[in-house]
Amino acid sequence: MARSSGTDAPRITLTEPADLEDWVPGPGDVLTGDRIEGKRIDVLDLAGERLPDLEIEECVIDTFRGDAADFRGLRVRDSVIDTLDAPVFRASSSSWREVRVSGGRIGSAELYDAGLNGVEFVGMKFGFVNLRGSTLTDVLFRDCVIDELDIADAKLLRVAFDGSSIRAAEGSNTRIDHVDLREADLDRVERLEGFRGATIGGDQLYTLAPLFAAQAGYRVD
Repeated sequence: MARSSGTDAPRITLTEPADLEDWVPGPGDVLTGDRIEGKRIDVLDLAGERLPDLEIEECVIDTFRGDAADFRGLRVRDSVIDTLDAPVFRASSSSWREVRVSGGRIGSAELYDAGLNGVEFVGMKFGFVNLRGSTLTDVLFRDCVIDELDIADAKLLRVAFDGSSIRAAEGSNTRIDHVDLREADLDRVERLEGFRGATIGGDQLYTLAPLFAAQAGYRVD
């Protein structure tokens, strides 16, 4: 649905997969370059594994544990992950299409040079999110907590942060189109350099005025 200001909302069209096969993966069942398709998985524990180019398609995963694993080139499509837990989540150059992640906690998300299309994060807690050089199209962060977001050299099209709090967003050469911060909690924000060109609300402008003045080099007395 288009917003009144002409800022378009993300187009989220995910349909939860159905008619899935229950699968309980054991140690060594998932290998580098494997394709997991059409499965319903209670716990997918891949913490510490080296699994570049893993593919997950049309799956429902209740709990995905991926701390300190190597997921470079990971491809996730048409899938739902109820909980994603990883103090360190290494998934550079990964591809996410029509995916919903409904909860969990990530301390450091290494998602640089990634592509996210039609992705929804709900109720997630993020420490540091590295999206340098990534492309985000139709992405929604709903009721999330983000401490620090690096979007240098990234491209954001129809991205919104409904009910989410953002502490800091940094980056240069970021391309911003239809990025909506009006429903975000920015009361405790420290830096917003990376979001030049995004849409904010009038009440947020009043709250953020001291921050904007400081970033522009003005002293308010």
